[in-house]
Amino acid sequence: MCGIVGYIGARNTLSVLIKGLKTLEYRGYDSAGVSFIKDGELNLIKKKGRVNELEEEVASLGFNLDEHKTNKISSGIGHTRWATHGAPSDENSHPHLSMNGKICVVHNGIIENYAELRKFLKKKGYEFKSETDTEVAAQLIEYYYVKSGNNDIEAAVCRALADIVGSYALCILCVDKPDQLICAKKDNPIVIGLGKNENFVASDITALIEYTRDVVFMEDNCYLVMKKDSIEIKDIHGEPVEYSVSTVEWDADAAQKGGYAHFMMKEMFEEPSAFDATVRPRIQDERIYLEHIPVDKEFLAGITNINIIACGTAYHAGCVGKFLFEKLCRIPTVCGVASEFIYSDPLIDEHTLTIVISQSGETLDTRNAMKIAKEKGSRTIAVVNVIGSTIAREADYVLYTAAGPEISVASTKAYTTQLGCMYLMAIKFAYTLGCITPEKYKEYHAELLAIPEKLKAILSKQNQIQRFASTQFNADSIFFMGRGLDYYLSMEASLKLKEISYIHSEAYAGGELKHGTIALIEDGTLVVSPITQDELASKMESNIKEVRTRGATVLAIIPERLAKNSFSCDEKFVIPDCDEIFAPILGVLPCQLFAYYMAVNKGCDVDKPRNLAKSVTVE
Repeated sequence: MCGIVGYIGARNTLSVLIKGLKTLEYRGYDSAGVSFIKDGELNLIKKKGRVNELEEEVASLGFNLDEHKTNKISSGIGHTRWATHGAPSDENSHPHLSMNGKICVVHNGIIENYAELRKFLKKKGYEFKSETDTEVAAQLIEYYYVKSGNNDIEAAVCRALADIVGSYALCILCVDKPDQLICAKKDNPIVIGLGKNENFVASDITALIEYTRDVVFMEDNCYLVMKKDSIEIKDIHGEPVEYSVSTVEWDADAAQKGGYAHFMMKEMFEEPSAFDATVRPRIQDERIYLEHIPVDKEFLAGITNINIIACGTAYHAGCVGKFLFEKLCRIPTVCGVASEFIYSDPLIDEHTLTIVISQSGETLDTRNAMKIAKEKGSRTIAVVNVIGSTIAREADYVLYTAAGPEISVASTKAYTTQLGCMYLMAIKFAYTLGCITPEKYKEYHAELLAIPEKLKAILSKQNQIQRFASTQFNADSIFFMGRGLDYYLSMEASLKLKEISYIHSEAYAGGELKHGTIALIEDGTLVVSPITQDELASKMESNIKEVRTRGATVLAIIPERLAKNSFSCDEKFVIPDCDEIFAPILGVLPCQLFAYYMAVNKGCDVDKPRNLAKSVTVE
C-alpha cells in the first residue's frame, strides 16, 4: 500500500523520484506527488491519478526530467497514495505541507489518534487543507519545530513521534535543512539505498535497484538522518543505532517487463524458473535441506500442533500446507486468516509451531499475528520473498522463496514458490518423523524437481485458455468448484479472477453444491472445475452433471491420466501428470492464465487493478 521514494545527490532528483514512483505503482494507489527543495524553497506538485499524469504536470511547470541532466534541487521526496483518510483528490494527495511551509511529509500507515491531534493543533491556530491523517504529522512536526525556537528538526520529529499512535513510514523535508532527509519507521517498511555521494530511501527495493544494490533495512521505532554522503540511524531518544548493509542479488532488469504486454504475463512465464530456484538448491544428495531451520527429531518432538497464518493468496498456500502437514506428518494443523487470528484468542503454547507466509514480509496483520504467537511461546517460521524484511527478521526461522521481484498486484510466481516451500517443509518433517518411507521421500524429491518442465508444458498451451476466455469474458459471475486439494486450488483461482477482471466469482467445495450453492446456477453460468484427485473424480463428474443440467457451461482442468474419462464438461484443459498430491502447483497456472485473458479481453488494467495494493501494511 502506498509508495515512498526520496533522494539526495547530484542526479536529476525529479527524474529519480518519478521513475521510483513508477516502479512502485504495483503497490496500489490513486494519486501521486513530489516535493523538493530548490533555491531554499519548498516546492510541491501533486495530483489525483496516475504517475504519468503527475509527470506531465511536472514537465508543464518547466522542470527538466532528463535523467542525464543534473539540477539544483537539494533533496526531494515522492509518494503514491492509496486512500484511507479522505477520498482520492488533489488536496488529499501526498506530500503534505505544514501551514507555515516549513515542513513537508509523505507517510505510509495510519495515525490512529489523528482526530485528537488535529483538534489540538486547531486550538493552536493550525489550519488544515486535507482530510488526511498525514497532514496532522506535518503540522505537528512544525508545531514542535517552531515552538523549540532552535531549528532542531530532529528533536521536533522525535517529540511528534512520541505523540503519534499508530503505524508509519515517514519521510520529511525541512526547508531550513535542504541538505538532508529525515525518515521514521514503525510497522511500515523503509529501505535505504547507499550510493557514492548520493543516497536513496524507498518503501520497496524496486525503486532503488536501478541505482544501487547496497541497502539497509530500518528497524522499528527508529529515525534516519540522510545526507548525500552519510546516513545516521537513531532511536527515538536520539541514541545511535547500529545497522548492517545487505546486498540485493537481483538486478534492475528483473523489475522490467522484458517485452511482455504485462508484468503478470511475464511473471507467469517465470514460474518454472522461480519454482526451480526455490526447490532445487534445497534438494541435495537425495535429502531436503532447509538452510535456516534445524529440522531433526528433537526439533519436531515437542510439536503437537501447527498454525499457519497468512492473508489473501498466501493464505491459500497455507491451506495447501495444512493439508500436507496433516496428510504427510499427521500433525493437527489450522490455517487461519491473519486478521481474524489476531482477535480470536488463539490456542497456542510452547508446543505449537507457527508458520507465517507473506510475499513482502511486511504484511501488518501477519506480522501482528506472529507477534502474538511468539508471546504465547510458539516457535515461528516465516516463508517470505524479501530478504531482510520485517517478518523475516522477527521470525525464529525463515525460509526464503526465490520468486524475485513480483510487480503485478495479482500474485502468481510468488504463490507458486510459497507452495514449493510448503511441500519442502512437509516432506522434510514427514521423513524426519518416520511418517514416510525413504523410497517415498525420494519419489517426492523427483516429483518436485520435475515440476518446472511441466509448468513450461502448460505455458506452451496458453492459447487454449486464451481462446476459451475470449468466449466467456462477458460472464457476470463465475463459480470455481473442487474437492479436497482442488477446493483450495479453486479458492486461489477465484481470487485471481476477481482481482484483475472484476468479475464476481466464488469457490465452493463440490460436496456443498446441494447445500445451497446450486440455487445460483442458471442458464449460461460458467463453472470452472479442477479435477486432479483420482479418488474424487467420479464425485466431481456428478457435480458437473448437476450444474450442466441447470444450464451451466463447464471448464474442467484435468491431468493426462484422467483425460480419457468421459467428463460431462464443455471444455477440458489437460495438465501433465504428477503424483496427485502435487497437483495444486500445476493446476493453478491455467487458472492464472484464465484470469489474465479474461481481464485482457475486458480491457482491465491487469497489473494495477482498482482499489488493490500489493503490500498491505495497514490493518
